[in-house]
Amino acid sequence: MKPRITVITLGVDDLERAVAFYRDGLGFPTEGIIGQEFEHGAVAFFDLQAGLKLAIWNRKDIAHEAKVKLGTRSSTELTIGHNVGSKEEVDRVMEQALMAGAVISDPAHETFWGGYSGHFQDPDGHLWEVVWNPQWDLQD
Repeated sequence: MKPRITVITLGVDDLERAVAFYRDGLGFPTEGIIGQEFEHGAVAFFDLQAGLKLAIWNRKDIAHEAKVKLGTRSSTELTIGHNVGSKEEVDRVMEQALMAGAVISDPAHETFWGGYSGHFQDPDGHLWEVVWNPQWDLQD
């Protein structure tokens, strides 16, 4: 297996609400919800960077597809890291997420390791970290 990730799929409880959050609130490009003609098929894809997409899919449909029991939501299972180029950009993204309807669980602050970060939860409780790491040179 090559060490490559091409899609990150988040299970959501309300697909339309999640599309509105990511598309309208955070500005992620998407063609909207597709696959509604299929049972368990409605999904939305968002282009991130080259070769990587974010997908949102109903939690119950993921459980059906993967043949696993639908469990309870937990924000501590995974974080999605969004690295930016400055402290000011962390603040801007955190404000954008708040205005889009996110819950700020950890306001932006100086970190013990010399960076600057904050955490927010999307409407389904998925945890995002917005972080500036002075050791990383980001290539856009």
